Amino acid sequence: MLVKDVMRTDVSTISPFASIKEALKKMRDQEVKALVVDKQHPHDAYGIITYTSILKAVYAEDGDIELLNVYDIAVKPAITISADVEIKYAARMMVNFNIKRLLVVENNQLKGIISMTDIIESLFKEIGE
Repeated sequence: MLVKDVMRTDVSTISPFASIKEALKKMRDQEVKALVVDKQHPHDAYGIITYTSILKAVYAEDGDIELLNVYDIAVKPAITISADVEIKYAARMMVNFNIKRLLVVENNQLKGIISMTDIIESLFKEIGE
């Protein structure tokens, strides 16, 4: 099975200049645990902001996140993978890099996102659960 068979194409994105509060609101409204941070120009890299990165920032700033933007705490560049790779390699990357999500890109353009949960759910379907 390939990444493109499992990935989600409905990716939630956010500007790097958005506030952390805006990011949290968007995550809550769209019921997602991560947002892809938009590129600033065509040759830039995508980033990612997650609940974990926000929680680390809240802790580091003693709860005062008023002045922080997404750009300040996003992981950039995000780790990416091709849609035409077997999911076992996506899983291996997640384990090796200790991450839960990979951005799926083609020619530096965002095509989707694949998470650990997506891979596990595909395994459940494969075994008929």
